[in-house]
Formats: sequence, structure tokens, C-alpha cells
Amino acid sequence: MAAYIVAQFDVKDWDKFREYGKRTARTIASFGGRFIARGGEIVTLEGPQDTMRIVLIEFPSIAKATAFYQSPDYTTTRKWREDCAVAKFVAIDGLSPDAWSAAVAESEALA
Repeated sequence: MAAYIVAQFDVKDWDKFREYGKRTARTIASFGGRFIARGGEIVTLEGPQDTMRIVLIEFPSIAKATAFYQSPDYTTTRKWREDCAVAKFVAIDGLSPDAWSAAVAESEALA
């Protein structure tokens, strides 16, 4: 089942951060991952305005997402970011199609 990393960045130095960003795609791809969203327009729909850069990365499993983050290659790449941005990374399991179908059916039954 797919899993996702949600990463938030408070960027202090954009030039250095861009260098970090150039180095991440190859490592993500080597664990079967891909960017779903990468710093596009953010519209806060509820709650305080979000000002951090947000990145969403899909992996084949939570094990692959965790392996990416803990890999020696990403550990080296992460050093490019440490002095230019503060980050928060969270890995989360995706929802199976069957679980989604069950949730929709339950919701529709309430209508």
C-alpha cells in the first residue's frame, strides 16, 4: 500500500535550499518514490495561515519511505539543508481503495 512523506520547511536561505532540492529527486526515485506536490501554491482553507514550504512524496510503502529518510545517500543530502532550513518530516500510510470505498458507502448511507 502506498505511503507518503509530508515535509514542511521553514526556509532561511533559498539559494542553499534550492541546491538541496536538486539533490533529492534521485534518492527518492531510488526507493520507488515520486514527488506528488513540491512547493506549489498553498491556500489555507481553515486555521492559521501556513507559511512553510510543503512537499508531498509518495512511496510504495511506509518501509520504503522510512528507508529513504534513513538512507546514507539522503543523510548526506540532508546536510545541504541543515543550515538553510528547519524541517519537519512525517511518514503516513496511505488508504487502500477498499477502505476508501467502505468510507464512501458509510457516508452515503447517512445521506
